[in-house]
Amino acid sequence: MNMAHYQVVIVGAGSAGLTVASQLMNTPKPPQVAIIDPAEKHYYQPLWTLVGAGIFPKEESERDQADFIPYGATWIKEYVDSFQPKKNALTLKNGESISYEVLVVAAGIQIDWDKIPGLKESVGKPGTGVVSNYAYETVDATWEAIRNLKSGNAIFTHPSTPIKCGGAPLKICFLAEEHWSKAGVRKNVNVKFVKAGPGIFAVKKYAESLTKVADRKNIERVWQTELIALRPDQKEAVFKNLETAEETVMSYEMIHVTPPMSAPAFIANSPLAAENGWVEVNKETTQHTRFDNVFALGDCSNLPTSKTGAAIRKQGPVTVANVLAYLGGKEMSKKYDGYTSCPLVTGYGSLILAEFDYDKQPMESFPFDQSKERYSMYALKAYGLPRMYWHGMLKGREF
Repeated sequence: MNMAHYQVVIVGAGSAGLTVASQLMNTPKPPQVAIIDPAEKHYYQPLWTLVGAGIFPKEESERDQADFIPYGATWIKEYVDSFQPKKNALTLKNGESISYEVLVVAAGIQIDWDKIPGLKESVGKPGTGVVSNYAYETVDATWEAIRNLKSGNAIFTHPSTPIKCGGAPLKICFLAEEHWSKAGVRKNVNVKFVKAGPGIFAVKKYAESLTKVADRKNIERVWQTELIALRPDQKEAVFKNLETAEETVMSYEMIHVTPPMSAPAFIANSPLAAENGWVEVNKETTQHTRFDNVFALGDCSNLPTSKTGAAIRKQGPVTVANVLAYLGGKEMSKKYDGYTSCPLVTGYGSLILAEFDYDKQPMESFPFDQSKERYSMYALKAYGLPRMYWHGMLKGREF
């Protein structure tokens, strides 16, 4: 059997995979590129916070994948089963093998719904009060629950694992609180934000602003506390304190769960993985630390920065330049500084735009203090960034 061969094989057609593929195809002499991804639909996931808050219909976040596969690239609609980096090859679920000169791994993050007993069977189901913005299938239920809640405990969780968009669990908490205030039921709703981490945000400048917002909204905050089980029939959530291992039970009318996440299993169980399961790469070049012709970026990589689309926007051009340098036998000169961004929605029409690097130092794009809440930055997130994504980033434009 002949093995199909491509100069560059990209695993994953999400934000990272399509950005890299499009930028490669936009070069004057593009390499032969294959993109492996079985998904027929592509989602602009940053919009899901706003969908969960009733601002946009979820359909606004969905497009056909076929419309974004760059012209000239080969789309292989299959799952990857395993990697054989020593042979410069990988095997698909259907048994076929594909070989490459360069491999780019951009397979995103795995959502572990089944790690919390009681979650999978209850999330998004009417009457359970269990909701999550982290799936296209469940995001509608968040707004239903927020809209219909008149009293009781509303809990918002944040797990101890890395997650996509570290600010998202807090954003929906802020938006829900504002809705209940406007609807006149806030005095009957007890809003709790429970995070399995030490504080509200990792960058001091933005943490101070977010603390002020949470104080103003009278949101109770509980740190170092992980959701470990749900009892949907009783509407009870079991939490564990990460420092004392003590377990507590909280009752809820509504609970927005950010599920634990991890590296996709086919990566975690492969020779490409670091000990923590993510693809092991050099944090400046995105090149694998053990296999020279392998690169990875985005959520599946172990780049020590927040897992956001904004980080991919800066990682993409670095990866592309270094892949082309590798193919051309040249030295890799492009470096990634850890830039990431978290547009922190604090209410309907207000946003703090956090932008920072590996050292958790702010790296702001605008000539004003971005730690202040602004409508202009909210408009950028709601209306500007989705257009930049569909028509710019996925088309291989750099900005």
